[in-house]
Amino acid sequence: MRAIVARDAATLGRVPAERIAENLAFINWTVLTALAVGAFGAVVLARTRTDATRGFTGFTAACAVGFGLLALLSDTALPPTVGGSPVAGDATWELPRRVALALFCVLAGAVVVGIARRRRAVAVSYVALAAGFAVLAFAALGWGGGVGGSAGLFVQLAVLTAATGGVFAAMILGHWYLVTPRLSERPLVLFARLLTAVLALQVGLFVVWVAIGAGPGGVAPFAVLAGPWALFVWLRLIVGLVFPLIVSWAAAQTARSRSMESATGLLYISVGTIAAGTILAAGLYFGAGLLV
Repeated sequence: MRAIVARDAATLGRVPAERIAENLAFINWTVLTALAVGAFGAVVLARTRTDATRGFTGFTAACAVGFGLLALLSDTALPPTVGGSPVAGDATWELPRRVALALFCVLAGAVVVGIARRRRAVAVSYVALAAGFAVLAFAALGWGGGVGGSAGLFVQLAVLTAATGGVFAAMILGHWYLVTPRLSERPLVLFARLLTAVLALQVGLFVVWVAIGAGPGGVAPFAVLAGPWALFVWLRLIVGLVFPLIVSWAAAQTARSRSMESATGLLYISVGTIAAGTILAAGLYFGAGLLV
């Protein structure tokens, strides 16, 4: 009897990791798309609301294009179904998602060229950003499983995009102060504060979604805090949300005092923890149908 119980416990421990491993392609797509669209959104914000340098905006926009191309390649290799998961994919939205992603890459590339030629290209920037959000919308429609589920997944993808791409851009901006010491601290302070606000919003969404058992997994309220998926849920909360929230707030305070090296170091930590949180969030959704 003890052997059977031990075997069943071990099996329960393996199932979450196996489910996540089966859906690595979808997790990879989520991370790459979040980096691409989020970093480009930070570029648009920097160009229209701050005095960030042309070098920073051009380099970050080029990185966004690179991530977008990798996301497009990843999209074409996605399996037709989400393996071993309550998430049901709708192939109707595959082509619109890929077309929107390709359009985003083309338009973002045009913005990179415009920056290099010292042109504003504001209209193209906004259209590219709209294409990026269309990618998230089509993804939500394809993997959300209904109107309510799609709305929740779109919100999740949007905040993951803002956090993942935003912290990448903020970290790059921190490096720019090493070569442009006279640059005002306002751009980095703005980025760090917005990042802190996004993370605070994610913590609030986590509480709401856990309280209502959100997601196609169909779990009872607060049930995800125990059971086979609890370890990943708690890691998502502590490592991917609460810890980077504190670090990002500290980065904003150090940036205000022009301790740019310290702020950049803190943002490095945030990059790793937020990326880990995005991976966990995507793994929990595609592996177990949980919104957290």
